[in-house]
Amino acid sequence: MLATVFDPHIWAAVPFSFWSAVCFIFGSVVGSFLNVCIHRIPLNLSVVFPPSHCPHCKYSIPWYLNIPLLTWVYLKGRCRNCGAPISVRYFLVELLTALLFLGSWLGFGHFSPLLALIFCGFLAGLVVASLIDFEHTYVPDGLTYGGMVAGVLISLLVPILHGTISPAAALKYSLLGLLVGAGEIYAVVRFGKLLFGRHHLPIPPGQRIIFTESSIVLPEGEIPYEEVFYRKTDAITLQASRVELVDRCYRDAAIRLTPDKLRIGEDEFDPEQVPHLEAECARTELPRWRVAWLTLRGRDVEAERTQLVLPREAMGLGDVKMMAAIGAFLGWKAVVFCLLASSVIGAVVGVTLIAIGKRAWSSRLPFIPYIALGAILWLFGGWRMVAWLVGR
Repeated sequence: MLATVFDPHIWAAVPFSFWSAVCFIFGSVVGSFLNVCIHRIPLNLSVVFPPSHCPHCKYSIPWYLNIPLLTWVYLKGRCRNCGAPISVRYFLVELLTALLFLGSWLGFGHFSPLLALIFCGFLAGLVVASLIDFEHTYVPDGLTYGGMVAGVLISLLVPILHGTISPAAALKYSLLGLLVGAGEIYAVVRFGKLLFGRHHLPIPPGQRIIFTESSIVLPEGEIPYEEVFYRKTDAITLQASRVELVDRCYRDAAIRLTPDKLRIGEDEFDPEQVPHLEAECARTELPRWRVAWLTLRGRDVEAERTQLVLPREAMGLGDVKMMAAIGAFLGWKAVVFCLLASSVIGAVVGVTLIAIGKRAWSSRLPFIPYIALGAILWLFGGWRMVAWLVGR
């Protein structure tokens, strides 16, 4: 049935340029829907009801003012009803999706219209996951797990996705890609946790640190808990000479704060029941190996003896699941390429942002957009580049 409907010879009866225009327009329409998904999914809202409306005045947008690309330009990026500005992101997502759909058709439409449409859906998923991760630094499991299941099922139904006509072989390639994708990123997560899992922040002796309901207040500024807590086992530790709560005081006590528990000395508290805590740093002894390492690097050992220890992640588990979904669609070679390409791109972007003062060394960089970019590069020519390099 699918082979008949998507027979390239049948589609060739209509000019290729016509289908190219259709893909661009269809992509812009899908992009409009993706904007809804990007906004509503993280808020656990329905992507169907209510219909599209202005987020400021709740004006329900009629169909003639909801034409992708054109409406935003016509209204100059403002709501027709209240005049409030509408983010340019809506226009850019529609344009990006339209261009990606057009690229999918130009790259694969001659060979297989069905394959081109599958990749359109795959690319749409990458756009949603990337924008949600960029704005919220996480991706809902529905997108990643759904991508894994979709990749495996489509591979079984459309074996050509993996360059074969055998459903069994395509299923094997899909599952192998899923496992390699998840395995390689999980290895990076664990190895990165081992090497970079703790950030030692030197604090002058006697310096007062304030723990509020939402952040740690340091002399240099605030650090929101959401920037350091990525899992329940993450912990902030500090050796304090004095700890002050609203109703009690401690001396020479160790502080350990996790998302679910606050420990001061031998006492344990629910963090939600401790809205305010102040502590003064105490001098602690360092292991000999760390003293030697700091001396070798020319660091101030005394400054390091009083420190706040913050958890830090090389990558998150959402990245693991995202790479597994990509592997299910594109195979194991693609995920190896994605890891290398995204690491290079992420490093260049991260260092550039740090150099221009837009990001601190300890802050988390959303990585899924770079994984998605690596997958797009593979899809639109990366595999040819690898084949060329290997063949040299």
